[in-house]
Amino acid sequence: MSTTARKNAATPAPEVGSETRLELYRLQLELRYCEKRAYDLFLQNLIKGTSHLSLGQEAIAAGFGVAMRPDDYTFCTYRGHAHTLARGASMTGVLGELMGRQCGLLGGKGGSMHLTDVAHGVMGSYAIIGAHLPIAAGAAWSAQYRGTQQAAVCFFGDGTTNIGAFHEALNFSVVWKLPVVYVCENNLYMEYTPISSVTAVEHPAADRASAYGLPSIVVDGNDADAVYLEASRALAKARAGGGPTLIEAMTYRHSGHSRADPGKYRPPGELDAWLKRDPVPFYRQRLIEHGVDERTLKSMEDEAMGKVEQATANAKASALPSVDDIEKNLWSDGGVAWRN
Repeated sequence: MSTTARKNAATPAPEVGSETRLELYRLQLELRYCEKRAYDLFLQNLIKGTSHLSLGQEAIAAGFGVAMRPDDYTFCTYRGHAHTLARGASMTGVLGELMGRQCGLLGGKGGSMHLTDVAHGVMGSYAIIGAHLPIAAGAAWSAQYRGTQQAAVCFFGDGTTNIGAFHEALNFSVVWKLPVVYVCENNLYMEYTPISSVTAVEHPAADRASAYGLPSIVVDGNDADAVYLEASRALAKARAGGGPTLIEAMTYRHSGHSRADPGKYRPPGELDAWLKRDPVPFYRQRLIEHGVDERTLKSMEDEAMGKVEQATANAKASALPSVDDIEKNLWSDGGVAWRN
C-alpha cells in the first residue's frame, strides 16, 4: 500500500454514524448466522451438492448492502449468499433455495450458485468466472441511458482478474463512463491456488487499475466501516456521472473453496492469523468502544439468530418442487418454447 492513490484500510471512519454502525453489525450477524446454518444443513444432508460459503467475508457484503439504494443492481458470483441477503432477500427464500424447496427464491430450481432476486436488485449469481462483469456493465449502461441514477455493483474473486472479461468490462466501462462499481474480493486464493503464484502484481485488481485510468484502491475487506465509506464514495461518483470505480477488498474465507474442500493447501498459522481479524467480533468490539451497551448487542444477536431459526423452520416445512414445475418459468413469458 505504498502509492498515495491507494486508500489506507486502517484509517478510522468517524463519519460513520451510530445508526449506520448498528445496521452494519446487524447485517453482518445475519449473514454470518445464516451461512453457518447453511453449513449445518449441508452436514444434515438437507442441502444437496456443494456450496460456496463466504464466512469471514461478511463485512464486504454488509458495507455495500447498507450503502446501496434499493433500486441499485447487484451482480455476484457462486459465492453469493451474503450479497443476496445483504440486499434484503428473504432468508427463508435463500435457505429454501439451498435446500431445493418450493419456498426458495427460484422455487428450488436454481440452488446455491444461482441465487437471484430481481425484486431486491439481485440480478443473478454467476458460476462462470468473469461472465457477469460485462453484464453488470450492460445494466449500468441501461441506467445511464434511462437517466435513473441507479448504479450496478459487481462482486468477483481475485482469480477473475486474470480473465479477459475483467479487462474488457473495465475498458468499456471507462470509455462510456458507466455507473458501475467493480469489487474484487481478494481472499488470497482462487480455487486451490494462491493468486500470488499466478499473477505478476501484488494486488491483482488495484495494481491494474491505472491501465484504465482508474485510481488504485485497496480497502480492508474485514472492516465494515472502511468498506461502507469506500462504497459510498464509489456510488456517489457513479450517480454523478463520474464513471466506474474498481475496488480491491482484502479478506479471507474461513473455510475451503467449497464444502468439498478441506483447505489443507493453506500454510500453517495463516487461518489463525486471519481469525484474529474476523470481521464480526472485530466490529462488535468497535461498537463497545463507541459506547454501545452490551445488552443492546446481545439483543441484536438474539434477534438475528431468531430470524435464522424461523427461516430454517419455514424452509424445512416447505414442500419439494413438483415435477410439473420443471418446465415453468424458463423464459420471460413463463413458458418453455424458444422465442426469437
